[in-house]
Amino acid sequence: MIQIFTTGGTIDKVYHDANSEFEVGHSTLPELLSESNIHEGYRLRELLRKDSLEMDDTDRELVVGAVAECDCSRIVITHGTDTMAETAAALAKVTGKTIVLTGAMQPARMRRTDAVFNIGFAWASVQLLPHGVYIAMNGEVFEAGSARKNLKAQKFERV
Repeated sequence: MIQIFTTGGTIDKVYHDANSEFEVGHSTLPELLSESNIHEGYRLRELLRKDSLEMDDTDRELVVGAVAECDCSRIVITHGTDTMAETAAALAKVTGKTIVLTGAMQPARMRRTDAVFNIGFAWASVQLLPHGVYIAMNGEVFEAGSARKNLKAQKFERV
């Protein structure tokens, strides 16, 4: 069984107008999993519904606590890309589990999104990687502490 936690971020953003007014809406994960032909073998729990720039240390501790208390040894977390690396670093104190964070550069509700690919990639990664904390984005896996978001290039890169 794989535990999936959602925290919000771009993957779940809903844009209201051309001026980029948005809110983080209900998670699109059930639809994304179904589109990826993943129908069972997971539990889904929403932890937060925030843009990752609004996440603080208290929010990160909530995520760490939920992961530490979870009885699953394989965990996927959807997260906003701006502070994904910080949450991955905070999760490094959790041992004995494979934890994979993923998200999207474009909201899942948009026609051209990387969300479906990233969810499928994270799903495969969490099953294949040894215990540890990872970021799985756009076909690359990074160990916690070894990646940062390159805003200009709209991708993650090694540090």
